[in-house]
Amino acid sequence: MSESMTLPLHMRRAEFDPAAELAAVRDEEGVRKVRTVFGVDGWLITRFADVRAVLGDAERFSNAHQMVFRIPGMPQRTDEEIAELRAGNLLAFDPPEHTRLRRMLTPEFTVRRMRRLEPRIHDIVTEHLDAMERTGPPADLVTDFALPIPSLVICELLGVPYDDRADFQRRSGRMLDLSLPPQERAAASLESRVYMGELVARAKADPGDDLLGMLVREHGEDLTPAELAGIGSLLLLAGHETTSNMLSLGTLALLRNPEQLELLRKEPERIDAAVEELLRWLSIVHSGMTKVTTTDVEVAGQRIPAGEIVICALPAANRDPALAADPDRLDIGRDSLGHVAFGHGVHHCLGAPLARMEMRVAFPALLQRFPGLREAGPEPAFRSFNVVYGLSSFKVAW
Repeated sequence: MSESMTLPLHMRRAEFDPAAELAAVRDEEGVRKVRTVFGVDGWLITRFADVRAVLGDAERFSNAHQMVFRIPGMPQRTDEEIAELRAGNLLAFDPPEHTRLRRMLTPEFTVRRMRRLEPRIHDIVTEHLDAMERTGPPADLVTDFALPIPSLVICELLGVPYDDRADFQRRSGRMLDLSLPPQERAAASLESRVYMGELVARAKADPGDDLLGMLVREHGEDLTPAELAGIGSLLLLAGHETTSNMLSLGTLALLRNPEQLELLRKEPERIDAAVEELLRWLSIVHSGMTKVTTTDVEVAGQRIPAGEIVICALPAANRDPALAADPDRLDIGRDSLGHVAFGHGVHHCLGAPLARMEMRVAFPALLQRFPGLREAGPEPAFRSFNVVYGLSSFKVAW
């Protein structure tokens, strides 16, 4: 059975591009009722203006209300167990509870605070480029560069032992792999919470200078151990999976658009614009941002009753002709467009400044170190059945 027959419509891609059928829904209908990856029906929102409006309206489009849906195949849990498992997960709450949790974290993810990390990020990138150069080509850009760099950065920021990376990457892979049975993904999520609970207990006994230590010292009275574990689990998962896929997929996108690659080499000051254009063009969170309507709403002329699932298709929205001229073309010369690759509204990605900094450092360093960087075959393995789109392997030479 082909991917197009098994993947939900909004996750279907032709390498970098959203499927033609998804673009047609955006251009002709705007909204369509579809079967979600979880086996229940939902309303797919595809246009940029509509996606932005939905993401910006936490009152009528709720994150917290998702918890009332019982996903087929998932283990049945009591309300108390569900509350324990969702504790601290910012994506599972609406204001004011979401606001309470996010306010404690925001100071650690400001652009100013991220700049303090920049020298260390440069060091980590250089260390991995040195290792690639020593070993010589070919190299797998995913395992040798794109995955370890953000993993090491988020480990140091959070206070997670980097020696544990094989285990937490294995768990992350299972949690995000939508081809696995729901029970297996749920078990990996539970393992992740248990692991982070152990780290939280260590931080409470001896808080360090890392993020977990800061939360314990400054907010230990306000956050339960379950909330601390939930915050840590989400940041660890999001902090390495997303940026690593942007680094590998973004490099492949540049190699396959040589005129854009050459422009970036000649004018490295374009790196900020290049990062934003790659974020828009790739839209790696292709599984959609899911909400539940709290009242009857109308989107793109379609009435959607209260209590319905709504999925925002970020790849379709970021390729909307209403957002950009010739939106299917990668063009690092564009002015800033205000894409929704990091979401929008109260749930706009907390780690966006960190992700941007890692990409601004890593892409130029890779391209400068290896001017002859090229694909080495076999064909890179695109990873479609995943919450985060990317590559499972990508061999390069130089």
